[in-house]
Amino acid sequence: MLTRRSLLATVPLALSAKAKPRLRPALCAYSFRQDLQKGTLKYEDLIGIAADNDLDGVDLTVYWFPNTEDSFLMPLKRAAYKAGIEIYSISIRTELTRPAGPERDKMIADIKKWVDVAEKLGAGHIRVFGGPIPKNSTEDEAAGWVAETLLPAADYAGKHGVILGLENHHGVTDRADTIVKIVKKVNSPWVGVNLDTANFPTRIYEQIETIAPYAVNVQVKAMIKDENGPAPSDWDRVAKMLTANNYRGYLALEYEEKEDASIATPPLFKKLREVCARHS
Repeated sequence: MLTRRSLLATVPLALSAKAKPRLRPALCAYSFRQDLQKGTLKYEDLIGIAADNDLDGVDLTVYWFPNTEDSFLMPLKRAAYKAGIEIYSISIRTELTRPAGPERDKMIADIKKWVDVAEKLGAGHIRVFGGPIPKNSTEDEAAGWVAETLLPAADYAGKHGVILGLENHHGVTDRADTIVKIVKKVNSPWVGVNLDTANFPTRIYEQIETIAPYAVNVQVKAMIKDENGPAPSDWDRVAKMLTANNYRGYLALEYEEKEDASIATPPLFKKLREVCARHS
């Protein structure tokens, strides 16, 4: 007979067991950037695309938001709820490789503004970019500036329940070792890595393995291109790295190929659902 005492006795064992992998398929709004730019697709339409393709969430690239007023944000949030889709992330433009001064202060203020927007939408994550290494600066110096900029931004984000994910995206984040150094220097539970499967120029999978323990969000591309030339991105290989590091979260398709996204993405969404199911 299961008593309250025996039930409680099982709890520590359950909590100590290794977490079951849980990967969730999602859509990155940047996949439909051309339609968003032209205005032929609205952000609410992306919610419908995600729902129609049996995805769980959307990462909303904010570049084409008409504004950040409640009159725009609240209907979008309602549409997502009604469709059973989570707006779990937004993606913003940043250049964090700025020395102390007015430009850095403005960048921090801008991140804080988007933290407020993310909180309103219910998104727990924001993708940020490190930026280029400024002329006459070293990679180490630029990496230090990124960490110094992220520190106050992370403090604010944490107070609003939002995680900042630094993407491996060229410039100062061209190498996995540098990204890890930045994240460790910030040393905040509110800063991690927004892992992109295609952005490293060399040794892609080796470098992905280096940053996988720090991943707080993942974007998958259809193709990669490194020193060996172009090739399909191996999502199963990436998923194995993630689950080995106890990652539980989203894999969002960020489609960047030339074919029309409305035609090319449905089979990729199907593949993504299958990969998530295999590794969950």
